[in-house]
Amino acid sequence: MKTIIYMSLLLITGFSPHTHAQVILQGIVIDASDKQPVIGANVVIEGTTVGAVTDFNGEYILNVKTSLPLTLKISFTGYDTAYALINHESDRPRIGLKSNIVLKPITITGSLSPDDDSNPNSGETMNFIQSRRGGGVDYYKNLASMKEIDGLSASFGFTILNTRGFASTSPVRTLQLIDGVDNQAPGLNFSLGNFLGVSELDMLKVEVIAGAAGAYYGPSAFNGVIKMETKNPFLHPGLSAMVKMGERNLFEGALRFADIVKNKKGYAVFAFKANVFALKVNDWKAENYEPITDSEVPATNPGGFDAVNTYGDQYYDRNDYGDTSCQDLFSHPGLGKIYRKGYNEVDLVDYQTENYKANVAFHYRTKPKREIDSPTLIMSSSYGAGTTVYQGDNRFSLRNISFFQSKIEFIKKDKYFIRAYHTYEDAGNSYDPYFTALRLQQSSKSNEKWNKSYENFWYGDGEIIDRMYSLGYPHPDLQFDCDSAKNWLNVYHDSLVYWHALATKYANTATGIGSGGTYDYFIPGSASFDSVFQIITTRLNNEQGGTKFYDKSSLFHIAGEYIFTPTLLTEIRFAGNYRLYAPHSRGTIFSDTSGTHIRNDEIGFSVRTEHKFFNQKIIGAIVFRADKNENLKWNYTPAASLIYNPAEETNIRISFSSAVRNPTLTDQYLFLNVGPAILSGHIGKVDSLFTLESFREYLNTNDKKKLDYFNIEPIRPEKVKTFEIGVRTKFLKNLYVDATYYTNVYRDFLGYVVGGKAYIESGTPIPVFKNFQVFRYSANTANKVTTHGFSLGLKYYLFRNISLAGNYSYNALRKTVVEDPIIPAYNTPENKFNIGISGWDMKITKSPVLKRSGFSINYKWVEGFRFEGSPQFTGFVPAYGVIDAQINVVVEKIKTTIKIGSSNLFNNKHFEVYGGPEVGRHTYISLSYNF
Repeated sequence: MKTIIYMSLLLITGFSPHTHAQVILQGIVIDASDKQPVIGANVVIEGTTVGAVTDFNGEYILNVKTSLPLTLKISFTGYDTAYALINHESDRPRIGLKSNIVLKPITITGSLSPDDDSNPNSGETMNFIQSRRGGGVDYYKNLASMKEIDGLSASFGFTILNTRGFASTSPVRTLQLIDGVDNQAPGLNFSLGNFLGVSELDMLKVEVIAGAAGAYYGPSAFNGVIKMETKNPFLHPGLSAMVKMGERNLFEGALRFADIVKNKKGYAVFAFKANVFALKVNDWKAENYEPITDSEVPATNPGGFDAVNTYGDQYYDRNDYGDTSCQDLFSHPGLGKIYRKGYNEVDLVDYQTENYKANVAFHYRTKPKREIDSPTLIMSSSYGAGTTVYQGDNRFSLRNISFFQSKIEFIKKDKYFIRAYHTYEDAGNSYDPYFTALRLQQSSKSNEKWNKSYENFWYGDGEIIDRMYSLGYPHPDLQFDCDSAKNWLNVYHDSLVYWHALATKYANTATGIGSGGTYDYFIPGSASFDSVFQIITTRLNNEQGGTKFYDKSSLFHIAGEYIFTPTLLTEIRFAGNYRLYAPHSRGTIFSDTSGTHIRNDEIGFSVRTEHKFFNQKIIGAIVFRADKNENLKWNYTPAASLIYNPAEETNIRISFSSAVRNPTLTDQYLFLNVGPAILSGHIGKVDSLFTLESFREYLNTNDKKKLDYFNIEPIRPEKVKTFEIGVRTKFLKNLYVDATYYTNVYRDFLGYVVGGKAYIESGTPIPVFKNFQVFRYSANTANKVTTHGFSLGLKYYLFRNISLAGNYSYNALRKTVVEDPIIPAYNTPENKFNIGISGWDMKITKSPVLKRSGFSINYKWVEGFRFEGSPQFTGFVPAYGVIDAQINVVVEKIKTTIKIGSSNLFNNKHFEVYGGPEVGRHTYISLSYNF
């Protein structure tokens, strides 16, 4: 949450003689909460434009010709303006940050709490100084060590943050903002982690707000908000550079440059910045070859099984000779359930993760004399591109994906803004590896022909049946004994494994089916495999034999806000926004084929009132928001909060909030063939689906009455209401505590329903069906769901620059209807905690070259939980604990920080999502230069 620390200084000392000689003024600006230097703070002589900016050490130097005494004005984004009276050239102010006035010579000491006393939401904030303390390989991954935040790594380049349950690798319930701009991919309707986010050098702070915040931020802020704020070039000019290298051939480089242009009167009127970032690393590989959770057979099944990260080996009913009755033992001896060989993900995916980001921004002050309070015109443009692996219903290879985002904004701090932006994405050469495996198999031999080959070998060419009878398997011409057959299969299990391997090898060749047009199994790495793979992954998935996506979707957004300060209330905020989605997938993702153009727009309005009373000890706020999607009815999200500050560094907050989540473009317009089923969205009612269970009964009985039909109601938004109570306070002078309890009530959860459609001929002796197809439709649950949780954060300062910190989070799902299949996956550990120690600004030597260092060690433990992603990727994620650590040294002479760190120091390999890669240690070294 936004850190606002109140600063003020009044120093009354003796006067020195007036002089107009050259005067050199020096000092340092620090954050009293952690004693870290504040980099880029503006230090200006009050009433003039003469000033300087603090450097990497928080220090400033002013060479001026003026008389003393004088007053310095210190300003920095996120802090109140401070003033320091300078009486003598020898004064060296060490200006810290505090919440009230303390009369001490040239020194302010005080709060170590980073929280804003007027914020009713629970959450965490990390600024760019704190980000350097984490042992994680980047600041975004370090956020996952904060309370109430769950981090999921589906690949190195794709770390996802969720809050308060219902975690997903497709975080549609969490809003991510960068300088007020929604960072979502227009076609996916969620953010790809920090893959398209902010470079570490340009990150000012990240604020994670836990819980429903739709009344404040709109429909996407359903379970939480991730707010990134970049560095203002007016406040953070200069050159920064970073290079990072480490295990798995990690290379990361970044460069930032910002500068200021002044007008003839000496006022800063124009500023600009430019950022470039590049990352290359060998990604973690998904190599879980155990049977999927709901596998039809165990791993010991002679005919194989469906492995988690092997695709194309899934259950196929025509290959099922494992009837639990005696029929299959009699008519298909020894076959049981058989599975095709399939292809491992490692043979289908590019694990060379790459990420490139660039950004340029121009800031123009229309009234430069007002400095930071001037209305400012901002124009910026960002670009992100790269290759990584994304896990959703399937695992997807995102290759050469790119994003463009442009913004124009006119803003006056704490008064108004109007902001417009456009986001455009290009899926590049992205494709579905799961579907690719199916296409590869079909290209070599159809399932029907493969099955026929297998049977031919078993009954004829391989003479397996004859071998079985010669070894005593009950002969069908004699009295057949089922129990004896089962016992025989157990005794000769090893022989069955060998024979099934021979049958698989035979079926994987072009022989044995009595017809042409087939090929041998395409062996990964062979010329034939590479040729067919190239054809499949470069053809669109709605073309013959292709799996490539086409996605050149856009998002347009305009929003504004104005703050009134009437006499009776502290403030009133009016805000409104309009958004237009323009998906363009050529039918590879959405139902935009045959010249169909999909357009979907949203509009929203909100009003917020806030008032401080009883000497500002109590802050009350009421918010009301209304949103309308063109395909849905108006939805309303009220919120109210009351914050009581009974004493310094203590506040008690109680709040009610609500949020809605509009159905995404995929919920409304998706039409994606993934092989076994077509994933489909809808707007209106869906009629005449039948359950797959009843369809199997119909096939077995030829009785149409066995078909169980059902309908799906028109899609509706999800809704949540949240009650929260929390307290932040200080004990024993150096111990800071933040505790929160919440409870959520959800309605109309969006999930999925699976059903079938087919044309069934009537009037024939035996019913005949045609064009059978399985669909998975988006749908709402009619049942209410409740969750609740508790979090506790502690921080204790052992010394001025060494602290102990820990946090604990408890989250639990309480479903009213346990068996409701539509309720989405909770995917959240019930218990998790972090505990760590860190030090900073430590003097390790008297040498002026090396005199400051820091370190941190953090242990994170996550309880095991069930992860539900899709039928292929649903299973239990075991508990794990990891240690992140780092040490750093500042070489002040060359303005460089050297950092050596390790994420998962002891290489405790673990899964963070079921179906994803096993994550191990990542050790690195980085050099950061700031001038």
